[in-house]
Amino acid sequence: MERIVYFQDKALCFSSKAIPEGFFPWPFDARETGVRAKVINFLETHNKVCLLADDPEAAFELFAAEFSWVEAAGGLVEAEHGAGVLMIYRNGRWDLPKGHVEAGEAIEVAAQREVEEETGVAAQLQEHLCETLHAYYSPFTERWELKQTHWFRMTADAAPLTPQTEEGIEAVAWVAEEDVAAHLAASYPTIRAVFAAR
Repeated sequence: MERIVYFQDKALCFSSKAIPEGFFPWPFDARETGVRAKVINFLETHNKVCLLADDPEAAFELFAAEFSWVEAAGGLVEAEHGAGVLMIYRNGRWDLPKGHVEAGEAIEVAAQREVEEETGVAAQLQEHLCETLHAYYSPFTERWELKQTHWFRMTADAAPLTPQTEEGIEAVAWVAEEDVAAHLAASYPTIRAVFAAR
């Protein structure tokens, strides 16, 4: 199974043979140490890097061991009566509602809770879409984190919207299908991957 980890707009994939188009190949030695630092170094000069390993899953585990693992969940919410797709605007980009899974919380429950907290919309779960992986340094926890977000397709009435401003959300909108592509151009690769999975 090919995995892709995003560092903001840059990407690292793990593969045994195939190199996705546009990715810089990195033949990987399983005895290597300091994998995270090497990845960050590669991503300073390449937007996309493909780590080539005989056992990509083992290489990913070696990489992931250098991060604190974070579980999150979110939703791609479609209006039941054709009003569009629910998106939030935060940090200068269009995004989807999501957040951390609390201790003991089911990921489905977390996804619905986060959608409602961030947008004011109570959505109904429909199906699991995909997972995305996002690596970053958190100034709040002062550690490198690797976040796996579980994404679900949901539906809801086109209800009034309430952005969770204390979480930095500036706006919430029902985006018409014909406008989704323009919003995704001003989004993150992880969000484009979620839309591609629906």
